[in-house]
Amino acid sequence: GVMEKLGLGPEVLLQENPRLIYARLTGFGQTGKYARSAGHDINYLSLSGVLSKLGRKDENPYAPLNLLADFAGGGVMCALGIVTALYERTKSGRGQIIDASMVKGVAYLSSFLWKTRNLGFWDRPRGENLLDSGAPYYETYKTSDGKFMAVGAIEPQFYEQLIKGLGLHSDKLPSQMSYSDWPEMKKKFASIFAQKTQAEWCSIFDGTDACVTPVLSFDDVASHQHNKQRSSFIKNDQEEISPRPAPLLSRTPAVPSLKRDPLIGEHTEEILLEYGFTKEEIAKLCSDKVIEINKPKANL
Repeated sequence: GVMEKLGLGPEVLLQENPRLIYARLTGFGQTGKYARSAGHDINYLSLSGVLSKLGRKDENPYAPLNLLADFAGGGVMCALGIVTALYERTKSGRGQIIDASMVKGVAYLSSFLWKTRNLGFWDRPRGENLLDSGAPYYETYKTSDGKFMAVGAIEPQFYEQLIKGLGLHSDKLPSQMSYSDWPEMKKKFASIFAQKTQAEWCSIFDGTDACVTPVLSFDDVASHQHNKQRSSFIKNDQEEISPRPAPLLSRTPAVPSLKRDPLIGEHTEEILLEYGFTKEEIAKLCSDKVIEINKPKANL
């Protein structure tokens, strides 16, 4: 309702420009019991049902930072809605309003969970299923140097290579899909992974289809050979590392700026001057704390 209070609601603006695409990105949505309530990623996840699926056995559900509802269910789904509306407008010539709710967005993002409930993927309690840390072959394991390896050897042929790399023999082990043996197998795998460093395990599994990879830290990720070959990360003029824009387009790839990120308020005065504000007006806005001006200091 904030934009309506400003007289800039979608109904008003669409009268001015019927081709306008007006995206409204919120946590709980434009209507419903919680529509005007405060919330954060963890709240939207909880209301979508997705949070109930995240977590290990006998532990509380946990939120994966704020990536799932805020950025995936919110930002990405909203952007997809805008692209869809832009495409539709090429046919109808008309704009429309997009109600992008993080609750609904992340729920729809989890359609796979809903559609596979009757296939045996998620019929066990949280933390006891194939992809939620229940299976010993879809898990992370600590190495002797305190780092971790990620294991995702689901298919039988990949699982066989995992077993081989660990120095085990499948004919002396329980069946891969024997749920009752999973806890004991996880302990066995953990004890073996703990005997070598991350680098040693990489030398064993790199080049195989065992689906075993190092869990890279932010400090290590840009220097990893695969990421270097793909130019997946970039450095700005301050030597700060960040991911290169994705996905990569063949004709019109993104051209990232190599300048440092601007400080909050760094260009406020510059932009307002461009829009015709006087220096006196800008000074008044700043003293009234309507705007923030943050001039970077020279490093001498």
